[in-house]
Amino acid sequence: MSEMNQEREQKACTAILLAAGSGLRMGTEIRKQYIRIAGIPMFIYSLRAMQMCPFITDILLMVPEEDLNSAEAAVREHASFEKVRGIRPGGAERYFTVALGLEDIDWPCDYVFIHDCARPLIDQDTLARLYETVRKTDACVAGVPSKDTVKIVDADCNVETTPVRANVWIVQTPQVFAFDLIRDAYRSVLAQEEKLRERGITLTDDAMVAELAGGCRVRMVQSAYRNIKITTPEDLVLAKAFLREAL
Repeated sequence: MSEMNQEREQKACTAILLAAGSGLRMGTEIRKQYIRIAGIPMFIYSLRAMQMCPFITDILLMVPEEDLNSAEAAVREHASFEKVRGIRPGGAERYFTVALGLEDIDWPCDYVFIHDCARPLIDQDTLARLYETVRKTDACVAGVPSKDTVKIVDADCNVETTPVRANVWIVQTPQVFAFDLIRDAYRSVLAQEEKLRERGITLTDDAMVAELAGGCRVRMVQSAYRNIKITTPEDLVLAKAFLREAL
């Protein structure tokens, strides 16, 4: 295929970077997305990865409203605004933040990469596999096969079932969708939010929103085990070790 045809087939991809959480489980004085790893705020690593990615055309960074100015200053110091369309305030919960970001996209967009900035070790190979898959399936998520046997328990921690380990994956981000599909799914699910709460359903990731809204089939895409989510101090130690190895 000629270079001209390749460019013609290039799709517009927006990365919504989520850095609006409170990070309470980290137990630090500052929100975890601003904790410095090798002197750089954690959220900047995800922004840099998306900036480097050749098929990510636009970036939308979601942060707490009170942090808009400090987040902008951090981006100016450590990264680039080349692809950043905006830095916007997030919502009270993760899914509200994603919904706000989706509604804010008013530029050309075929696919959306939704990524938690608490995963600063996302790599370019995983992004490429996600891009190739979403163009075929319209819905895919990064993940890795579980190394451990998983048990499903009841409210008293009694084991109810043991899923076949070969069928169990650990879900990560980015989670990637056709833009219209995931925007409409969020609109549909949020309109039913009260009913979902009454049924005890909590929206924990974007794939779940797509599944609930229209029975969407979501494809798992092999990621890397080092694409960890930093939630506790132990995770931070591991992330620093991975980054030292990369340097």
